[in-house]
Amino acid sequence: MILTINQGYSQISYSIKTETGFLMYQNNTIQVDPGPNWKGYNLYEQNGIDFNIVNGIDFENKLFVGIGIGYLNFEGINGFYAFTDFEYLPLKTKLTPLVNLKIGYSHIWNQYENGTGTGLVELSTGLNYRLTEKIDIYAKSGFTITQQSLLIPIRLGIKF
Repeated sequence: MILTINQGYSQISYSIKTETGFLMYQNNTIQVDPGPNWKGYNLYEQNGIDFNIVNGIDFENKLFVGIGIGYLNFEGINGFYAFTDFEYLPLKTKLTPLVNLKIGYSHIWNQYENGTGTGLVELSTGLNYRLTEKIDIYAKSGFTITQQSLLIPIRLGIKF
């Protein structure tokens, strides 16, 4: 029993990911019938950049599960987001595809008093390259839905 538990723990390791990305605005996901207090869409044709850090657990160098926080900037509109991060690497080779899912909450300080907060969903795919046993670099893209907008993220990151 002790050997089984020890073998299970040896398959799990703590990892940190840092990412940066360009968020290319595509369109609004809702159409608004303006009322008297409407000040415009949360984002309107604004591209963004972000930087985030994720702490998590890596299972057998195939499945990563973590929680993260990030900084957002949409052409001068600042914000943050908090999310859960799930990443799957189907192969154990040096170069492997990856699939990533982020689910969370984003808040930006835009034209509305106290800003706006909405849910966040991001689904992306890309390539992961294993530099060493403990260090991976990756590039990925997909789609992000947040702040009533559809965005295309282009991300680069490192996991160690």
